[in-house]
Amino acid sequence: MEAAVQKQNMGQITLYRILFIIGFVHLLNDSIQAVVPAVFPILEKSMNLTYMQLGFITFSLQLTASLLQPAVGFYTDKKPMPYLLPIGLTCTFFGMLGLAFAPNYWIVLVSVFFVGIGSAVFHPEGSRVVHLAAGERKGLAQSIFQVGGNAGQSLAPIMTALIFVPMGQFGAIWFTLIAGMAVIVLLYIANWYKEKLDSRKKTSAKKAVVQVPAARKKQVKIGLMLLIFLVFARSWYHAAITNFYPFYLIHEHGLSISKTQLYIFIFLAAGAIGTFLGGPLSDRFGRRNIIAFSMLGSAPLAVILPYVNEFWAIPIMLINGFIILSSFSVVVVYAQELMPGKIGTASGLMVGLAFGLGALGSVVLGALADLFGLKPVMIACGFLPFIGMLSMLLPSDQKLKEWAS
Repeated sequence: MEAAVQKQNMGQITLYRILFIIGFVHLLNDSIQAVVPAVFPILEKSMNLTYMQLGFITFSLQLTASLLQPAVGFYTDKKPMPYLLPIGLTCTFFGMLGLAFAPNYWIVLVSVFFVGIGSAVFHPEGSRVVHLAAGERKGLAQSIFQVGGNAGQSLAPIMTALIFVPMGQFGAIWFTLIAGMAVIVLLYIANWYKEKLDSRKKTSAKKAVVQVPAARKKQVKIGLMLLIFLVFARSWYHAAITNFYPFYLIHEHGLSISKTQLYIFIFLAAGAIGTFLGGPLSDRFGRRNIIAFSMLGSAPLAVILPYVNEFWAIPIMLINGFIILSSFSVVVVYAQELMPGKIGTASGLMVGLAFGLGALGSVVLGALADLFGLKPVMIACGFLPFIGMLSMLLPSDQKLKEWAS
């Protein structure tokens, strides 16, 4: 009896070693993805691209993840595949190699497509590793994982200033080394992951099938659609800031490419801190509350951002980045609790489908900027966070606990 209790308690231990390692790989993976927007100013000049064509590059990256992540998550929920992790980052390696040597726009799109495949494989299986290692601290564990990704994304402006401005497009070759490092580390994670799955198979007993009421299934579907739409709206705003706000600063305030990257770095770095703190805050104050706060709390600042000068834009970007990305990890955990037992699918839908659909914003916003000008588009995007009012329609945290029991 005592041994059984001890074994059960062991299953609830938070394995920080695994969490920090997979979080570090998430940093490497997303820093490679960040190469895509980082190289935009270089590609715009060297290949004479329009805003819409730049949007299609982001769309190519995110569409791959959009289509594949939920499919990968759905399949691996039924049949986990630990060694997909290093295989996925191998695809990313070849994508970076192609981007470094791409002679034209179409090869750039194909290269970015391969980077998207690596991301599509990594995120749902990485989230499953986090879930296995989280113990009882689901919010904190997901924050450690997601902050790695946000920290990697925040490196994009630094990469533009230090690598792509002096080296041009060929600077992407350095990121093949990062992809190679990630593959090696993921081989270790994959071995641990496989051992964990084998151990669970030996100790797990057959569970009774629980019939879920039809009314609850409907509530879950509505909640899931609302959650996807909220992430969709946040992704459009994120795309507006990271992809097009640098051009806004150049055209409206006369800043150089290197100086504009400081603003994006501030936004993303503050977002990384918000992502890290959002998970433990949601463990304490509720996931739905943090989701609502991240959208509605950022709305006033988002509205005034296009009207302020370059000095006041810095504190606004700092505060807004922290607030709006504080729910980055929270929506994943909320989706996993909304869909218990479907860890990969929930992660694929939140990190994959919702963000992939959000990447449509890059195309649409680029097309609108070409048609109406960049300033009206940036002003309109400031109202996107108000969509966060819909978060009040999500099932409460207490309701999710009642369903789980």
